[in-house]
Amino acid sequence: MAEILDGLKVSKEIKAEIKVEVDKIIASKRRAPHLVAILVGNNGASKAYVNAKVKDCEEVGFQSSLVKFPSTVSESELLEKIDELNKSKAVDGFIVQLPLPDQVDQEKIINAIDPRKDVDGFHPTNFGKMALEMDTFLPATPFGILTLLERYNIETKGKDCVIIGRSKIVGRPMSILMGRKDFPGNSTVTLTHSYTKDIEEYTKKADIVITALGDPHFLKGEMIKDGAVIVDVGITRVDDDSPKGYYLAGDVDFDSCAEKASWITPVPGGVGPMTRAMLMKNTIIAYKTSVYND
Repeated sequence: MAEILDGLKVSKEIKAEIKVEVDKIIASKRRAPHLVAILVGNNGASKAYVNAKVKDCEEVGFQSSLVKFPSTVSESELLEKIDELNKSKAVDGFIVQLPLPDQVDQEKIINAIDPRKDVDGFHPTNFGKMALEMDTFLPATPFGILTLLERYNIETKGKDCVIIGRSKIVGRPMSILMGRKDFPGNSTVTLTHSYTKDIEEYTKKADIVITALGDPHFLKGEMIKDGAVIVDVGITRVDDDSPKGYYLAGDVDFDSCAEKASWITPVPGGVGPMTRAMLMKNTIIAYKTSVYND
């Protein structure tokens, strides 16, 4: 049976480390790092995620602010708020929770964020720096996966890594990061997607499989080789007859894959907590590099 890559455990360790840093900052009579989240509309998943981020800020000692807009917000109103946050000396980093309503150009909103405060790591400047292996903010989910592999000392050098899914938030940056000259990295990377023929032919040969597809139980045990490392980014609500009416499922058929894998992330409790922890990590990095804190 596979051993567990415990994202919940590691995320708690990372937040505890950040809290030590914040305590020292406050003890030296400096202000705490400040993270702002912009939430548009009443999407249940987005609200839950943002609320969890606010709770994380409280745990590590950050100041946090939540800016809410109705789903009818205009693009110009959002851009005005972003400009205000960009200029604020009291704000170290901020995020705009996605997705946004149809009347708002999502790319325009992301591009309007000051790259120095883009703690989600989505701005083209930060994405480009990441691709060139320059110091920058990494997108929180890929950053979390790298950190999880690093903390468990999972060997990646020279390994065959297959990534399923090519989203701008996870799959594409993950493919770049796993091929970088660093640890974790130095892998031979194959990026697969909806047009890839016979994905199973790739996953059967892979030493590491990272799936971010959003298709519950897609990756079965017969699709991987013995000893593979499996990282499951997917999380989908699947209806059932339980009191809640649903359960959370990853892209991986956990039971069949755990019988063959060497390491595997659970859902929930794997990549999700790491994503939130790395947003805190990016915020403390933003604080320490801010021109306002020289």
